[in-house]
Amino acid sequence: MDSSKVKKIILLTGAAGGIGLFLANYLASEGFSILALDKHAKISDQPMIDNPNINWIIQDLVSISSSTEASQIFYESVEAILQGNSLYAIIHNAAVQCLGGFLELGLNDWRSSLDVNLLAPVAINKLFMRDLMDSHGCIIHISSIHSHLTKPGFTAYATSKAALSGLTRAMAVELGDRVRVNAIEPAAIRTPMLEAGFKDYPELLPRLEEHHPTKSIGSAEDVARAVSFLLDPANSFINGCVLELGGGIHARLHDPA
Repeated sequence: MDSSKVKKIILLTGAAGGIGLFLANYLASEGFSILALDKHAKISDQPMIDNPNINWIIQDLVSISSSTEASQIFYESVEAILQGNSLYAIIHNAAVQCLGGFLELGLNDWRSSLDVNLLAPVAINKLFMRDLMDSHGCIIHISSIHSHLTKPGFTAYATSKAALSGLTRAMAVELGDRVRVNAIEPAAIRTPMLEAGFKDYPELLPRLEEHHPTKSIGSAEDVARAVSFLLDPANSFINGCVLELGGGIHARLHDPA
């Protein structure tokens, strides 16, 4: 990595997913250098995007959150790519959904959810905190509407995202003016994964759109614009913010009337 050409470097997790892939491209187009982290070498049948501003890192987040040795190896590999430059931001986009009710979920489902959705962000934030402090950088957690508005079958996912939003506020209080920490809580976002979930019930997708006060669901670009806003150092007073990105659905009352 040529330090003379680097403006600001971002570590992005879950970079091969629907939102992550769009985020990587979007932020690279804005002049950021992206360290794109994912456990897969490709998304679906499409190879990783070839972009000189994007460096791909293949890594399983569970190993980072559960093994001190693996986390140290990961840290050293990232530092080798940085070549003495500091990270400006970490965007924790990776997540898993272990679906099932509280009575059905096993402890391994809970461990998987917490390892990826909560403990991996904790571990990575700790690994690179000195870098972020040096650059007066920021952390963005991609949380979820499920952190405080959920439905049956999302018990583990909702719990992990509630903890992630709580972590955001607590870290902002502790880190103060050294590193800004914010989160985004998207509602339904149109991704290949979401659309695949409606494959057998295509009539339900328009109903989901209609359910939102905006009469639409979100897009990956909506998430990217929110991320870009929070990354802007001019917005230094925005800290400990958990931004609702849900087309107004967070404000809607659901009752039989």
